[in-house]
Amino acid sequence: MRVTPLDIQNKQFPVRFRGFDMQEVSDFLEMLREEMEELLRENASLKEQMSRAQTQIEEYRHLEDLLKETLVSSQEMVKEYRENARKEAELILREAEISSQKLIQDAQDRVIKIHEDITDLKGIRRHYREELLRLLENHRRMVDFDIEHTREQETDDAQGG
Repeated sequence: MRVTPLDIQNKQFPVRFRGFDMQEVSDFLEMLREEMEELLRENASLKEQMSRAQTQIEEYRHLEDLLKETLVSSQEMVKEYRENARKEAELILREAEISSQKLIQDAQDRVIKIHEDITDLKGIRRHYREELLRLLENHRRMVDFDIEHTREQETDDAQGG
């Protein structure tokens, strides 16, 4: 059975001959009642503080769990970003390699075309040179013929003519 300050205050002791001094007993019981009330108030206050502390601890634990989840989530996101960046870098490299190979092939094709054009131009130059030489040769013959024909006419004119 729990004793309350009210139990102490209401407690009555039978009076006997040569018993305790009633005033001292009353004073002592009053002091006990006050002390017990103080202890009960302090106990209630401590329980309330403990309850608040427990609530705070629970809140901190919840925050800690949230922080842990956030940290794990952040780490996973960083891992995903790194993986995506690596894949994107690989893709960019592959595209650059393909592009550079295409550029090299185009350059090689142009070099081949230029060599073909040079060969064609050399052939055309040789053809025009031969044509020019033939034309010059024909003109030289025509001039020689004209010179010879003019001499013949001058000889014919001088001989009788």
